[in-house]
Order: sequence, then structure tokens, then C-alpha cells
Amino acid sequence: MDYAVFKTGGKQYRVKPGDTLDVELLTAPVDSITEFGEVLALSDGGEVTIGSPLVEGAKVTAQVLSHYKDRKLMVYKYKAKTRYRRKRGHRQTYTRLQIRDIELSKPSATRRRASSAAVPAAADGGEETN
Repeated sequence: MDYAVFKTGGKQYRVKPGDTLDVELLTAPVDSITEFGEVLALSDGGEVTIGSPLVEGAKVTAQVLSHYKDRKLMVYKYKAKTRYRRKRGHRQTYTRLQIRDIELSKPSATRRRASSAAVPAAADGGEETN
């Protein structure tokens, strides 16, 4: 696969195998392998597959490298003439991932439902009458 577009943490990312990217904090432990099934688009040798809304059977596999907090951002609130002033700091948490593989498994054959004639007559829990 050339690249994939997948969604996590409310954002969309375009990745290819070997990429390193930072996403919203995940609960997976460090050095574990995690899979993302919400693949929106795939490119394989110039052929682009776009899901509606997702590509069936596609997944992106990544290894969790680390968890960290970003630098502190200061948030000021101020209203004139009312003595209202607030100063707060915020540090966003991120997970650093390394993309391992992009897979597309072929959808399996559609399953057929058993016809109603194949169901035994006593399946409804009542006694059989002769």
C-alpha cells in the first residue's frame, strides 16, 4: 500500500508505512501494537479506494513509541471594566506512533441465511403434536 487516510481522536491522518506521527492520547501501553479500523481511503499503486464512509476490511497497524505532554499554552480571559481576569495553563497529551503496516483483507463471501423450512417445527419451545 502506498498510503492510507484514517481517523482517530476526531482527526484524519494521511500515513504510509514507516511514518511517525503524534495523535491524541491513546490508552495503549508503550511498545504495544495498536490497530485502527476507521480507514477512510487507501492508495495502492496509484489506484485509490475511497470508503463510504469506511473502506471495508482495511486497517492501519502502528506501534506505540511514547506518551508525552506538549508545551504549556497560557490561556487568558479578560473583560474590560469588570475586574475579570483569568490565567490558566494547558498541556495537551499526545501518543507518538510509528506506522508498521497498512492492510486490506478481501471481504469474505456473503453468508446466506438459513431458510425458514430448515428450522425444526418444535423450535418455538412448544410440544410437538401428532
